[in-house]
Amino acid sequence: MASTSPPQRWNRLSQMLHWLIALLILAMAAIGLIMVDLPNTPSKIAIFAIHKSIGISILALVALRLGWRLYSGAPAPLANTPKLQQRIAGAMHVALYVLLLAMPISGWLLNSAAGFPLQWFELVNLPAISEPSDALKELATRAHQLMFLALAGLVLLHAAAAIHHHLFLRDATLVRMLPRGWLRHPNGEDA
Repeated sequence: MASTSPPQRWNRLSQMLHWLIALLILAMAAIGLIMVDLPNTPSKIAIFAIHKSIGISILALVALRLGWRLYSGAPAPLANTPKLQQRIAGAMHVALYVLLLAMPISGWLLNSAAGFPLQWFELVNLPAISEPSDALKELATRAHQLMFLALAGLVLLHAAAAIHHHLFLRDATLVRMLPRGWLRHPNGEDA
């Protein structure tokens, strides 16, 4: 008989999507910070195209991850986790999902409002989601920048919390998001 209790760790697909999205976010941050100061050359256009393609990829992967999480569920909170801490973690995850969906959409809106075509890695043409508009372009630009700052802050808090749980609280929070055997539970157990 199958168990109806939540799993003790994240499943492989959740882990893979988590770490792939994390790597893409790091790449996007580096590219985004570098590209704005580049001179207007064909290289800058190519870097912008890569930035946009990775952004669309993140949007698709986050939508897939969210759908998978709604379908497969999440591990139960660790024993002895205070309710307030569970609520804060839940709010953090909601905020991360919102930003990870809204930020690429704001970039797509910015691109559309600027009147530029959008291609995903030169393979798929994506439709504009607005008519060209200088006012909308400025609004989308500001929103994109503010969301980047908010996302950077939340990602740092998220990573710091995972490290704090592992090193100081000595629980399996971090280990549950890693493939088995990559990192041992601080108490020596293989979670």
